Amino acid sequence: MLTSLQNPLIKQLRKLHLAKERSATGLFLVEGTHPVESAHRYGWVLEVVCATEHWCESNPDLAARLEAATAQFMLVSPTILAAVADTVNPGGIAAAVKHQERAWSWAGSPSLLVLGETLQDPGNVGTMVRTCAAFEADGLVLSDDSVDPEHPKVLRASAGLWFAKPPLRSGDLRSIALDLQSRGVRVYAADPRAERTLWQADLRAPTAFVLGSEGQGLSEPMRAAVPERLRIPMSPGVESLNVAVSCALLLFEVARQRQ
Repeated sequence: MLTSLQNPLIKQLRKLHLAKERSATGLFLVEGTHPVESAHRYGWVLEVVCATEHWCESNPDLAARLEAATAQFMLVSPTILAAVADTVNPGGIAAAVKHQERAWSWAGSPSLLVLGETLQDPGNVGTMVRTCAAFEADGLVLSDDSVDPEHPKVLRASAGLWFAKPPLRSGDLRSIALDLQSRGVRVYAADPRAERTLWQADLRAPTAFVLGSEGQGLSEPMRAAVPERLRIPMSPGVESLNVAVSCALLLFEVARQRQ
């Protein structure tokens, strides 16, 4: 059992809290039983798994599967696991997962898609991943200047659903919006100043929503590329909603109309 914080591998795992280290190593950190099991179930490569003895005793079947599928499966003390993890209570297990390159491509027209421009809060992005899964959206595409989609807080907020349809990143989100429109997808910018409300739009056809950051909104180039805009009806005096809440309301209305 590993008990030393000076172990070179433990030092390397702790560095995965930093975006530059995730980029340099091609690994990112996943914590907790359900997220680690989800990564394994969806076929992601687990390079290193650190688990406490108590966790292995409580999850013998999963421990055996992970040990058989992982290059390095290590028993560690609770102190070591706490040092490796990003959370106060990592749930007895953490894993270093191999990055998979994911580029925008779509053979046909997606039924429902969310584009996020300059989204900086990892909790919001993780919640949006979870929301997309809940309402069977085809996915979430983020601009390159958004938060790293492999940030530990993004993964945590997604409640393990991240691995089913991980977010994509694009250096040209505007071109994706234009491409979708050329394929007949109705692309709407969420805009609290829009005249038309969400309830007035027919969302039964293939649809994509573009959401900007709460502080900046959408960029002018993106606004020019997406002329159709919708607002979520709100009480007077309320300027905007949290972007993750907005995403949930938009996708819920799509699901309601399509049922």
